Formats: sequence, structure tokens, C-alpha cells
Amino acid sequence: MTDKNTATPEPISNFIRSKIDADIAAGKYTRDGLPNVITRFPPEPNGYLHIGHAKSICVNFGMAQAYGGRCHLRFDDTNPEKESIEYVNSIQETVKWLGFDWVSNGTAHLHYASDYFEQLYVFAEQLIQAGYAFVDDSTADDIREQRGQLHQAGTESPRRNRPASESLDLFRRMKAGEFAEGTHVLRAKIDMASHFMTMRDPVIYRIRYAHHHRTGDAWCIYPLYDFTHCVSDAIEQITHSLCTLEFENNRPLYNWVLNRLVEIGALAQPLPEQTEFARLNLTYAITSKRKLLQLVTEGKVDGWDDPRMMTLVGIRRRGFTPASIRLFCERIGVAKSDSWIDMSTLEQAVRDDLDAKAPRAVAVLKPLRLILDNFPTEHAEPCKAPVHPHFPEMGERQFVLTRELWIEQDDFQIEPVKGFFRLFVGNKVRLRHGFVIECTGFDTDAQGNVTAVHADYFADSKSGTDGSNNYKVKGNIHWLSDASSVPAEIRSYDRLFHDEHPDAGGKDFLAALNPDSKHITQGFVESCIADAPAETHYQFERNGYFVSDRVDSKPGALVFNRIVGLKDAWQKK
Repeated sequence: MTDKNTATPEPISNFIRSKIDADIAAGKYTRDGLPNVITRFPPEPNGYLHIGHAKSICVNFGMAQAYGGRCHLRFDDTNPEKESIEYVNSIQETVKWLGFDWVSNGTAHLHYASDYFEQLYVFAEQLIQAGYAFVDDSTADDIREQRGQLHQAGTESPRRNRPASESLDLFRRMKAGEFAEGTHVLRAKIDMASHFMTMRDPVIYRIRYAHHHRTGDAWCIYPLYDFTHCVSDAIEQITHSLCTLEFENNRPLYNWVLNRLVEIGALAQPLPEQTEFARLNLTYAITSKRKLLQLVTEGKVDGWDDPRMMTLVGIRRRGFTPASIRLFCERIGVAKSDSWIDMSTLEQAVRDDLDAKAPRAVAVLKPLRLILDNFPTEHAEPCKAPVHPHFPEMGERQFVLTRELWIEQDDFQIEPVKGFFRLFVGNKVRLRHGFVIECTGFDTDAQGNVTAVHADYFADSKSGTDGSNNYKVKGNIHWLSDASSVPAEIRSYDRLFHDEHPDAGGKDFLAALNPDSKHITQGFVESCIADAPAETHYQFERNGYFVSDRVDSKPGALVFNRIVGLKDAWQKK
């Protein structure tokens, strides 16, 4: 039986689990005869996490949990010009929001690449002394040209065979700040004819005169990712370095650096192993940090946490739950090759999560006044409805029906189209949980807009009474009493892009922006949710799933964001 408070399924087998199982069976990563699985999630703090990162978080933290191990959160903070504490704090909050943490047996495994700057520098010196690295003062253009082409070997730098003592002196002078940016780099000495471009004497240190958010101005040389990442893994005794497929070509360099450091006695076995899995490619979305930043800086969206953005802060504000994100990641699985996941899969995950646990309520998004002309003016008829139709233990909602009500504008038509069974003059409908009514007329303003609908009610037709069986109607509409409802701002969101692949093939992704992705209306909600705290989820009957906005909503000034409709409507568009 599924617990209505969770939608996280049991983990299923995949090629990563099979590899870990094989490693454990071979005794490769065990301690005291037990599995010793240590993974890591290593974001660069240069932006907000997006939906693609959610998969990596779930894979790395999830695998560690599955084997009783631990997952480290490590910030790859080696590029001080683009990084900030704002992003560090956001990433930590987001990982915790998703339901994970980096504490194991009372110890917090929160790390930074900058924790290892001194150790990385020492290792770099040792590689120079062993003849595996050299300082190069070639220009960036020269280095690029030296690397050659994919099917053409590169050429060695004229500085490649300079004495180790000379490179060591130059490297120390780089550290001391004697040289300008771009004038000297440290390169690994590997193979300029390698089929892997990353192995053609890659740069592993460069000069940057930039203030670092943690180390200040202590350093003016910074290691590059391909050197930093593998060494950080080894220092932290990571067993399985799980990353997405774009790093597959970097794996030979990952292994080369670690093996050379073992060879010179700087590191010990067993070494971590890198395993790649397919990244998350989601339709109707972009996950490029550069393009997400462009949307924000050009005012195309309302900030990083705009509910239409595929950043995790945006997804959270939209109303997606941590359980729904974990469910989504579990459903798409872990594969060895990239593929496209349709946005509807993500949207269905939040429906499936909230269906079982979101309390029901009524909201009128585009209000139209309904007047029951024959209803007693001062009377308030008590009505009730379940908080959740499938879980009676959640209780009942109490509300009243009065002479003046609010209904949806779409529930009335002057000239009804074929198949329209709601309100039009002469037609009967049932007010959900209330009475059967018959439309008798309507009012308009000077422009011909309908301002009010008139109807008569049938006093013996109340839902739940014997008399209700005497009335057979096809239409059933929701409503709110003018006297007992509360106003609310309703923000209805849709997909940010109308193109399934907005930035594929060099397309201008801005041209694919959906002009109808956001609508704001002033509506009404049941008075029982007048004090709804921020981030409270509801299913508004007939309208979909909504959440009280975590930033702007407060008692007395409610704001609700539409998460998704009750069913997928995009296939019809």
C-alpha cells in the first residue's frame, strides 16, 4: 500500500548499481567486511541549480543511501571571478530541500575545492619535479593551435622539455604574483598525439588576480577543474565518482592524474573511479547557466526563482514538491546514453505526488457574480465537503451558501456551444455540494460584458438529501459565497517555451518564449484556507494543483501559484 504522504519509490537496478555491486563483491571498496560506498555532488557555485542537477543529486545521494554510505557536498570553487557565497547558500538549501544532507555518523561532509588549494599546489610541484608537468609561456592561441585537430596529432610546445628545475622556479614565481594573467600556465606533460583532446598536454593551473569568496587574495594561481576534481575525490576517499556523460572524454585525464600521483607516492590505492550516466535533457526547457542568466538579466523572467524557470528555486516556488522531483528522477532512470524526457513526465510526477496528500478546496480564478433571486436574503445555508475524497480521516470543510455567489466566467455562455452543459438561460445545473439551480437571465455593462448571472434555486435539491435524487442535470459547477470567501491573487503559469527544443541547432531560444506563460487574475478562495502558510499545497477543484507563494503570500494577502492542471492539456495544443 502506498503511503499518501510520500511518492518516492523503491530504487531499481541500473548499470551503476550493478557496478557498485561488483566492486563490493570483489572487496574493492569495503571496510571491515562491509560496503564502503562514498559518492559526492560537486557543483560550481556560479549560479543556481537547475532540474538537470536534481538528477545528479538524486543519483549521488541516492546511491550512497542505498548502500549505507555517505555523499559529500563539495563546491568546485576554483573560478573566483564567477562564484559567490549567494550561490553556495542557495545550493546547500536546495540539496536539503530535496531531502538529502551530507552528515554521516554525526560528521558533516561539506567540502570546498579551496580546502585543498595548498595540497593541490604541493601535488603540482611534485608532478613538475617528476617530469609530468611544465610551465608554458605560449599564448592561449598558440596552445590552442598546438593541440591540433581531432584526427590530426598536435605539436609539442617549445617549452615542453625545459628542465624541471626551471619550470619549478617559474611555477613558484607564478604563485608569488610575478607574472601577469595569461602569460604563464602549468601544463600536464602527457601525449600530443592522443585520440583524446583532453590528454594533449592540458593546462592544469592558470594565473587569476581575483578575490576568492573564501580564500580572499591569498592565491593568484588557481587549478583547473580536470586537475582539481580527481585530486579532491582522492583526498576525500570517494569510491564512485558519478557524473554526466559530457565528462566521459575527461575520464582518461582523471585516471592519468591519479595514477601519476600514486606513482610518485603522493596518493595511495584504492583510487576513486569515474562513471558517467546520461544527463537530463528536458523538452520545453533550457538548462544552460549562460542562457538562464540571460533570461534573468534581460528581464524575460522575474528572477532566478521565477516559477517558469527550470532552476530548482523556480521549480520549488512553482510548487513542485521534493518528493515529486525524486519520483521524476526515479522514473526517468539512469542510462548510459542521452535521450530527451518530455516535460509531461515531470508534470505527471507532481500530480501523482499531490493527488494523495493535497487537501481539496475551491477557488474561483476568474470570478463572475451569480445571484439566486429566490434565495432568502439573510440566510446562510451550511454545506460541507471532504478535505480529501479518498481519506475521510482528513476531515471535512465547512462553508455556507448565500444569495450572492461567485462562479467561473467560463461556466456561463450567452449562446451556448454544442456540448456545453453549464449555465445558460433556461438550463439547470448543480452547485457542487449545494443545490440545483436554473439560469433565468444575466446583466451586462455598456460594452455588453456580462456582469452578473441570475438563477433560481430548488430548495428540495440539496446534495446529500433525499430530494437531490429527483433532479437529473448534466452540469456541475463549483462556486463560492460572496460572504464567506476571501480574495486571492492567482498566478497561472505555463511552460516558458512553446518550442519542444528551444535552443537546439543554434536556434535563438528567446524567439521560442511562450507569450502566454503567465497570467495573473484576482480571484477568491474558500475562507477555510484564509490563513494558509507559504508553500501550502492544494488541489483547487476542477482547476488543478496550486501552492501558496513562498515569497509573496501571507494571511490577508494570499497569492497562489498554479503548479499544473489536473491532466496534461499540452498534447492538445
